[in-house]
Amino acid sequence: MDVSHDLFDQIINIENLFLSWLEFRKGKANKIDVQIFERNLEDNLFKLHWELKNNIYRHQPYKSFTIYDPKIRVIHKATVRDRIVHHAVFRILYPVFDPYLMPDSYSCRVGKGTHKAVERLDLFIRNVSRNYQQTCYALKCDIQKFFASVDHEILKKLLARRISDRNVLELLSGIISSFTTQAKIGAEALGGGER
Repeated sequence: MDVSHDLFDQIINIENLFLSWLEFRKGKANKIDVQIFERNLEDNLFKLHWELKNNIYRHQPYKSFTIYDPKIRVIHKATVRDRIVHHAVFRILYPVFDPYLMPDSYSCRVGKGTHKAVERLDLFIRNVSRNYQQTCYALKCDIQKFFASVDHEILKKLLARRISDRNVLELLSGIISSFTTQAKIGAEALGGGER
């Protein structure tokens, strides 16, 4: 299914940008970069809207830092304006892609999340263990540097299967290409060698 009906206009709509700001700001009001952006909020959002509308918006580089929680994790943080754009894109494209996601995917989905995932796991455990009467096993794993290993060109082609709006695809391409890493990508990351 191809979806294209005025998605770009919906994404860059000033109301969508304000709503995206409000969603992004939750729990971040004490952050310095958020406070600086908020000082001239309307000017900043209208400028962002203008840049998007005139196709001159460019995603800025990420700020990288390391945290320990307890394992070492490298965090790549986008600027406030870029994170507002991420929210704006998500708000409009979520309904386009959500119906195609597998039901047992719980991260970043409306009505899902950690608690729902645990409830679903409990249901599976009860079924497999015959109501906790037999031993069963669950595998907990993490794919190291998963997002850093996604092949950008394949991702862009997958997005183009559902969206034909050239402006949306260009915006998504800019966001995707804004993140680069030294991680192996695609088949190479899985030990498959050259693509």
